[in-house]
Amino acid sequence: MGVCGSGKSTIGIALARKCGGVFHDADDFHPPANIEKMKRGEPLDDDDRAPWLERLAVLLSEASEAPAFLACSALKARYRDVLASGCPDVRFVHLRGSPGLILARLRARAGHFMPESLIDSQFAALEAPEGAFAVDIDQPVEVIVDAIIHHFKLSTQ
Repeated sequence: MGVCGSGKSTIGIALARKCGGVFHDADDFHPPANIEKMKRGEPLDDDDRAPWLERLAVLLSEASEAPAFLACSALKARYRDVLASGCPDVRFVHLRGSPGLILARLRARAGHFMPESLIDSQFAALEAPEGAFAVDIDQPVEVIVDAIIHHFKLSTQ
């Protein structure tokens, strides 16, 4: 979990590959209205997020693959509570980065619906997660992935 541009998908894909798991990107489950709203530079509100989070909670509860990795912003504690509601053994990793680093990353990527104008709203909504494993994103992907694997004692292929 983390703000836009923190590397959630990159890290999640790498973890799934290294651990022999399956990866899901929460962005793929947004309804079209949410995507259009973000494309216009409008932040989502709790009403926009509620059905999306419920859908993701069901996805996690029905995950038969082990392990399953989900890249999701999950910026607020109540969002994380919804995600964990159907999956009691869910664990969160908070990918942390400075606003400057996030802005640089967003400017470098192409083809994503999230505009850089929403960075401030992402940081404003972010509630630092209690009990999550926090990792600074200013290091190589491999270092981040290995730290997560080590912290959670995940099996690798």
